[in-house]
Amino acid sequence: MRLRNVSGSREKIAESRFVIQEPGLCKGKWAEEFGNTNPIHVEIGMGKGRFLMDMARLHPEINYIGIEKYSSVLIRGIQKMEEEPLENVRLLRMNAEETPDIFAPEEVDRIYLNFSDPWPKDRHAQRRLPSRTFLGRYDQFLKKDGVIEFKTDNEGLFVFALEEIPETKWKIQAMTRDLHHDAVMNEGNVMTEYEERFSSMGNPIYKYIIYR
Repeated sequence: MRLRNVSGSREKIAESRFVIQEPGLCKGKWAEEFGNTNPIHVEIGMGKGRFLMDMARLHPEINYIGIEKYSSVLIRGIQKMEEEPLENVRLLRMNAEETPDIFAPEEVDRIYLNFSDPWPKDRHAQRRLPSRTFLGRYDQFLKKDGVIEFKTDNEGLFVFALEEIPETKWKIQAMTRDLHHDAVMNEGNVMTEYEERFSSMGNPIYKYIIYR
């Protein structure tokens, strides 16, 4: 369950030097924002930021952008950045639907979807981040050789995500229904807070990597 109602979180986000306040102005200019031409990886639904920041430490040669729509969750990521600033990380508070408005065509090299909200009601299916609707949005700004990595502990959401792929131009590069017992796909795996919690309970972690 996501954190909510953290007093003053919106104000703190608005004042944070780690958050891009007007990301639309960076469309087509993210290389200028980072001051280099390194690859750009985006995590949509970054939560408290553990995965994003661990990846940024491991790969200083890659620029990372974390997107989170809940202020009360993003504030935790900001606190982590205040403790250990990372020059190759930028944070955004925004809705995932707006991503084509802030990235130019082929501006992003990789997208991570980690433990996304399953939106269990059928009428909310198109709000799910691995839905064909969102896959169409990602197609607008992901590089031609870019990939999407999706992880979840929710079997229903994973089945849904797999069923969406044939309705799009995307193809499966790799897939597992038990990540932590898959020697190939688990190599170099960086866990999120949710992943550590769910796997410690014995829940299998599902993952796919898709391309087009």
